[in-house]
Amino acid sequence: MEEAEQRLHDIFGRAEKLGIPAAEVLRLGATKKLLARRQASRHAVLSFLAGILSVTLALVYQLSLHTHQGFSRAWLAWQHQDLHHQMCTIPMPDTLLKAVRPPEDCSMCRGLGTVEKVAGITSGYFEERYAYTGTPVVVTDAMVNWTAQHVFTFDFFKEVYEQSVEYGSVMLGCQFFPYETEFMDLREALNMSEDRAHLRDGTKPWYIGWSNCDDRVARILRRHYTRPYFLPVNAESKKVDWIFIGSPGYGAPMHVDNVEHPSWQAQLRGRKKWVLEPPPECYYQCERLQVTVNPGEIFVLDTNRWYHQTLIVSDQISITIGAEYD
Repeated sequence: MEEAEQRLHDIFGRAEKLGIPAAEVLRLGATKKLLARRQASRHAVLSFLAGILSVTLALVYQLSLHTHQGFSRAWLAWQHQDLHHQMCTIPMPDTLLKAVRPPEDCSMCRGLGTVEKVAGITSGYFEERYAYTGTPVVVTDAMVNWTAQHVFTFDFFKEVYEQSVEYGSVMLGCQFFPYETEFMDLREALNMSEDRAHLRDGTKPWYIGWSNCDDRVARILRRHYTRPYFLPVNAESKKVDWIFIGSPGYGAPMHVDNVEHPSWQAQLRGRKKWVLEPPPECYYQCERLQVTVNPGEIFVLDTNRWYHQTLIVSDQISITIGAEYD
């Protein structure tokens, strides 16, 4: 068992140095065999996780010895805040988060060969079939009364944020994803040249994403879209909007999110191809899925359970907006 663990560690270490995504390494025959050997012993898995936890706690303890006063002040402040909406004091590495992630029930993907596209569904049917089951779906008629697909552009977002009183501190409490660009934050991205922003010939492609934490901006955004009609009656969309925008041929690499709820993502402009990978424990039971989401369609996916990557396949800019729902 220790030999299998060491070989797995070596494989992932070499892949990381070569820039190979973990999801691709997990598709290798050798990796699958080693995973099978590791999963054959429940005791060994628990020992492995316990070891990771022990190391983590030891590191946190050592860090706390050197920053005791800082932790004390933070603790007093946290007692009066909702920790679910605060940034982490000690960000956890993605590899560690994936290692301690609880195993998924493979019924979420077993037997799925395609991602369905539906229209005119009731909230009751959506709740029973898709909302919390992990089954991905595309709803094709949920933007009938929206103006977002006509209003939201790069220039629109730039103007909205420049007018916001929070623009100077827009990154506080928010997330920004530069992907393969050089941008350090949203302010820098929105201040790219006009030629590059409009994808003119000779300019460098780009793709970025961010969460909106500015209440003023949120109110403006939501003038142009409404709660998707198919969501369960008792479900609420979270107040944080997610926006993804960029050039043809670009997108997000294979990854899995660390969020609380499933989400809907509305494709306002352009066409985006999604590639979905089941979680590692379901590789032998579930298939890889692909779906292209067109303008006017909403993709519903639990990004915390499905590994996923995206690629803009249209010849124009892609703009997607979305939110989690509970």
